[in-house]
Amino acid sequence: MKLEELTIEQTAEGLRKKEFSAVDVCKAYLDKIKKDNKNIFAYLLVDEKGALAQAEKADELISKNKGSILTGIPVAIKDNILIEGLKCTSGSKILENYVAPYDATVIKKLKESGVVFLGKTNMDEFAMGSSTENSAFGPTKNPNDLTRVPGGSSGGSAAAVANDMAAFALGSDTGGSIRQPAAFCGVVGLKPTYGSVSRYGLTAFASSLDQIGILTKTIKDSEIVFKSISGKDPMDSTSVDLPVIKDKFNLKDMKIGVPKEYFVKGIDAKIEKEVKSAIKKYEDMGAKIEEISLPNTNYALAAYYIINPSEASANLARFDGIRYGFSSKEAKDLLDVYLKTKGKGFGPEVRRRIMLGTYSLSSGYYDAYYLKAQKVRSLLKKDFEKALEKVDVILTPTTPIFPFKIGEKVEDPLSMYLVDIYTVSVNLVGLPAISIPIAKVDNLPVGLQIIGKPFEESKLFYLGKAFNGKY
Repeated sequence: MKLEELTIEQTAEGLRKKEFSAVDVCKAYLDKIKKDNKNIFAYLLVDEKGALAQAEKADELISKNKGSILTGIPVAIKDNILIEGLKCTSGSKILENYVAPYDATVIKKLKESGVVFLGKTNMDEFAMGSSTENSAFGPTKNPNDLTRVPGGSSGGSAAAVANDMAAFALGSDTGGSIRQPAAFCGVVGLKPTYGSVSRYGLTAFASSLDQIGILTKTIKDSEIVFKSISGKDPMDSTSVDLPVIKDKFNLKDMKIGVPKEYFVKGIDAKIEKEVKSAIKKYEDMGAKIEEISLPNTNYALAAYYIINPSEASANLARFDGIRYGFSSKEAKDLLDVYLKTKGKGFGPEVRRRIMLGTYSLSSGYYDAYYLKAQKVRSLLKKDFEKALEKVDVILTPTTPIFPFKIGEKVEDPLSMYLVDIYTVSVNLVGLPAISIPIAKVDNLPVGLQIIGKPFEESKLFYLGKAFNGKY
């Protein structure tokens, strides 16, 4: 097996046994990136010099029997997470030359673990999108089929892991931005419980929805990284100390809920078949399957696309051409600076969401839109709480469709938004969820979403591993 095809576990074992060095591993990934990135465009920036220097340090640590399981493991980072000294564009022209002045908390933790940072991955601008076509620097392509999208907004991170251009990657998930590209590319994508991983150093999009998460080749790898980056951070007041939860589980003691609202018209028949087959497999292994109802599911997407742009319009107000980032040189006065900077610096999807959000928050419409959306959010929370009192986890498809062709939905934002129908509810209610690859149909992957109770990521990992030893 080639070094870049190994999992975190396998790479760590080989490094400890001195079968190869961290520099060997780093070079294997850099060679793979040089060969394939021009076609896939998973990376916006590759830090070859920095990566090799970090790999040499990792080898020193390993030679002294120091470091962690992640020491010497190459990682890709979504380009909205700050790494000190490297550009952080968030996929936008407005931050094209912005260099991060400090490390995000997750980056600090990974540095302490001794990882090797390969570079920054492509993404939908400011994480707004479901296809990575909204990047100001060009679209990423799906490694399974270069004519199709990898999903979004963490499409670059998912494509990098799927194509063996990184051992693992970090992304952010606001409404499915890790799980959906994981399903489209055929990798494991974890969206942790809101607050379990610090968001300090993540470019804010919708602060009550955003969560940093992980894309890996296997479930075990996801578990390893989650343990390394999770926990309370004084720099993020929404982060929490993770409660200690027993992680000895027995599938035969588990009840699995299947929401009837998730298997309706609109889902691709082949995806439905594979997901139902996966649910049957859990039943055959001894789990009890129970149909449940999440009655307010129909309103989730509408509520999400009011709350999400509203928070975005507030968060993105700071990109005004004054403090940092792109500033229009054609402006005649201060108002002109604001208008021309935002008009030229932001792409169409970001401008669309800022306008939608500003409208939803404006006088006379706040009660009609934003307040109503928050009430729907409360109803959704109650739906999930009620369901999870009866069952341990909930199983759903991750996406209703297979990866679509590049350019197919660009002119129809509404049909693009509908791709997130199975993922947005989890962000609205702050629960953990993981997408695992369960099958391929005509070489296109199918993802199964496992949704758990708050801070019960360990149960998601257990169920993922139970499905298939490989994952």
